[in-house]
Amino acid sequence: MLGGGNRAVRILPQRGLSPGRQPLSNYAPSSISGRQGNQSPMKSPSMFRGLLSFSSMTMVSRVLGLVRDMSINIVFGATGATDAFWVAFRIPNFMRRLFAEGSFTTAFVPVFTEVKQTGTHEDLQRLMSRVAGTLGAVLLVVTALGLIFAPQLATVFEPGALDQPHKFDLTIDLLRLTFPFLLFVSLTALASGALNSFHRFALPALAPVILNLCMIAGALWLAPRLQVPIMAMGWAVLLAGVLQLAFLLPALHRIGLLVWPRWGWRQPQVRRILRLMVPTLFGSSVMQVNLLLDTVILSLLVTGSQSWFSLSTRFLELPLGVFGVALGTVILPSLSRHHVGTDHAGFSRALDWGLRITWLIALPAMLALLLLAGPIVATLFQHGRFSAFDTHMSTLSILALCCGLPAYALVKVLLPAFYARQDTRTPVRAGVIAMVASMAFNGVFIVLLFELWAPPALQQQGWLEGMAQVPGLHLGLAIASALSSYVNFLLLWYWLKRAGVYQRQPGWARLWLQLMLACSVMVLVLVAGRWWWPHWSGMPIVTRVWRLAVLVLAGGLSYVTALFASGLRLRDLRGN
Repeated sequence: MLGGGNRAVRILPQRGLSPGRQPLSNYAPSSISGRQGNQSPMKSPSMFRGLLSFSSMTMVSRVLGLVRDMSINIVFGATGATDAFWVAFRIPNFMRRLFAEGSFTTAFVPVFTEVKQTGTHEDLQRLMSRVAGTLGAVLLVVTALGLIFAPQLATVFEPGALDQPHKFDLTIDLLRLTFPFLLFVSLTALASGALNSFHRFALPALAPVILNLCMIAGALWLAPRLQVPIMAMGWAVLLAGVLQLAFLLPALHRIGLLVWPRWGWRQPQVRRILRLMVPTLFGSSVMQVNLLLDTVILSLLVTGSQSWFSLSTRFLELPLGVFGVALGTVILPSLSRHHVGTDHAGFSRALDWGLRITWLIALPAMLALLLLAGPIVATLFQHGRFSAFDTHMSTLSILALCCGLPAYALVKVLLPAFYARQDTRTPVRAGVIAMVASMAFNGVFIVLLFELWAPPALQQQGWLEGMAQVPGLHLGLAIASALSSYVNFLLLWYWLKRAGVYQRQPGWARLWLQLMLACSVMVLVLVAGRWWWPHWSGMPIVTRVWRLAVLVLAGGLSYVTALFASGLRLRDLRGN
């Protein structure tokens, strides 16, 4: 994707694509538009099919993500070296979610969709070329700065390691290996945004599988062969960034958008994207901003806190990534299309569909995690160097974080409603307020837990010294993160309603009754299972696995059965 800045745009040949300048709305090849010639527009693609496609591929990635974390915890445990890796990986990973998948994608897709609806394929190729060149050049500079100032970044985000020279130096070395991941994964996000706008959701959702496979191989195969085993994880992340980008290039070629990058800072549409990006740096990824700021606080707590908290966020990302992020990704092109076509009723219907699907998934997921968090952690991770104490500490923060799951998921659906209308300022206001609230909640709950749990002798010591000796204070950060997510959701909901762009569709009362009934049945089944099998840590691994499988299947089947028994049908889930 990267090439010379001053060369003319080179369009790689695409079989079946006409070089003519007919509008994309009449573009003939079915591989591009799904229409033939100048026939009347076909029915818009089903969002539910897009959701299933994206979610199924994301599920593969998230399951492998759990296998990845199992491998890391078995090989390395919750140690200082593992903490150093999570800090080093979280910094570029945070910037990826904030800059690439957050602000860039939400600014790029609406502009790309507008050009796709109103312009020609040549216009799309020109836009891709200029955006790729500009984004790539900026990221090269950012990556170079990250490598040069790695010690300063480590100081800012892991101040607790300053008095541990080995851990601090290890963090710097790992950061210099993982930081270039930002460059490659951001270009991958550009390719994904273009493919998603053509309703090609599967391959972009499958790309993160490469990262997980590389990290699993790094932990199980490469680590035993290195003098410093944890460095294997840094090499794995770097290789994954390159492979993810290479994985999507053939798909871009098939839709005729694999072009030579060209500098386009002054190109009007590129400048529009940049203007839209600046506000969304906070608005689209407030959760990630909070988690990164939490990294600073976690470095001041007991050794292992980084690993426990990172594991907790993985449990949140499983339902959130599979369904919350999937919904936001699928619904953004649809909302953008309705906005460009001034179809206000279609815009409202699409958003209403997203909200209903979110509640149908997020609420039972939250209740199931509250009841099964302990058994899941004990079954998947309590092996090797990961102890029963680590299981208990991880479960504490999982219980708090999963309480915010509905709000996290709803925010992912509400944000596209603003971005599709190219309103990036309102989410900023909500995001900044939520972030400030999170920092305030952090202080309140850490102080409260320290006063409740710390022995009197530790309470008389200095704050920093005392906090570093009381395990479990990371729970305060998890509570704060969950509460701030509700602040963010409520603000977005208030401003969306005030804008008058959403009208609630009929059937919500019936949906709530069905949802409450199904959730009640599922909770009863899971509570009965937990009462029947109360102990998990002392069980053989095989026993833990089959018992957990029984509980998960019983809970899921009872929920789905109750939903359909109450009258819900598949046709109620379809959206266009």
